[in-house]
Amino acid sequence: MSKTALITGASGGIGYELALLFARDGFDCILVARSHDKLNALAARMESEFRVKTLVLPKDLSKTTAVDEIYEEVSAASMPVDVLVNNAGFPVYGLFTETDLDTELQMLQVNVVALTQLTKLFLRGMIERRYGRILNLASTAAFEPGPLMAVYYASKAYVLNFSEALANEVRGTGVTVTTLAPGPTRTGFQKRGRLEDARLVQGEIGDAQSVALAGYRGLMAGKTLVIPGFSNKLIPWIVRVSPRGVVTRVVRRMQERI
Repeated sequence: MSKTALITGASGGIGYELALLFARDGFDCILVARSHDKLNALAARMESEFRVKTLVLPKDLSKTTAVDEIYEEVSAASMPVDVLVNNAGFPVYGLFTETDLDTELQMLQVNVVALTQLTKLFLRGMIERRYGRILNLASTAAFEPGPLMAVYYASKAYVLNFSEALANEVRGTGVTVTTLAPGPTRTGFQKRGRLEDARLVQGEIGDAQSVALAGYRGLMAGKTLVIPGFSNKLIPWIVRVSPRGVVTRVVRRMQERI
């Protein structure tokens, strides 16, 4: 009997590449994102190339009703979720006093609240079946304060701490929880956050395919934390031994536009 993976933010970037990896390995896939057209195109590709079953759920996770709708539709489709990938997320850039509050609340709804709700709803079934895997997308931003993206960085710190605690709680149940914490990655993330000119994303940065593959392998191996890229792996250690004020000033400079 085939297993099923639910991937949020599946219409592009890391989520898109993760969906293809699951389909390649024979997982039926539930695809969640805002764009119906992009999800349909991905579903058609997966069904044609990999002969897997797909369920397309065009949902905006910034809406408070979206998670309940997803859970109801997945339950109605009789597709028990064996793997949950909470990949959806977006940034807000700018001074906190100048950024739009409604947009930041929508970001928290996607990055924090929806992720927590989906995990709560689908984890229970995994525990009952004594099998499941959860992959939550954090970021190297989770390890440091982020001036000019203060709320985004804080949201990723939540994802990291929540996921590591949950990984401990479910030990021995047949369920694993993995946090994927990539550094800057070339996706639609920069455009949505108006970050194209920030120093942080200049030069050589990660690509979605490589990050997805690292996350997928770590998830399947049951790792608690996956940080793709050697230089990114150093960030938690550098932050730990450096004065917090220095870390904050360095991050601020990296966030500034050139």
